[in-house]
Amino acid sequence: MELYHASKEIVKYPEIRKAKYTKDFSWGFYCTNNMQQAVRWANRGMGEPIINYYDYQPNENLKILKFSEISDDWLDFIAECRSGKTHLYDVVEGPMANDTVWNYVNDFLTGRITRKQFWVLAEFKYPTHQISFHTLSALDCLTFLKSEVIYDR
Repeated sequence: MELYHASKEIVKYPEIRKAKYTKDFSWGFYCTNNMQQAVRWANRGMGEPIINYYDYQPNENLKILKFSEISDDWLDFIAECRSGKTHLYDVVEGPMANDTVWNYVNDFLTGRITRKQFWVLAEFKYPTHQISFHTLSALDCLTFLKSEVIYDR
């Protein structure tokens, strides 16, 4: 399966970096199978928008968590990760909330809306895809193919 990583640099050797803020699935190396999403992310901020391409060959021996759609389990997992909790999965795959849904997630995490209100607001929003790699064994499933500069059209 081909995956894309948005960046401002060529990333031949993916890394897991601990940053000030955690992401949806905690610290990890994030990719997507959605090229349009990758292009949007690469074009944020200053610098050249670079899309890195990888071949992903899943390893059945790894601990993989996959969310097929947004759900209470997905929301709870994101809430825990965003609050700084870590997990023991090598790979986590699932929906990535678009900016609108992410605002609802933030409102839920901060207590401004209830879970029920979140689902009412998010009902007709369609999240995109993300897959995150959290261990060196998981990163070994990725083979760098190429990179290219792609400006948002």
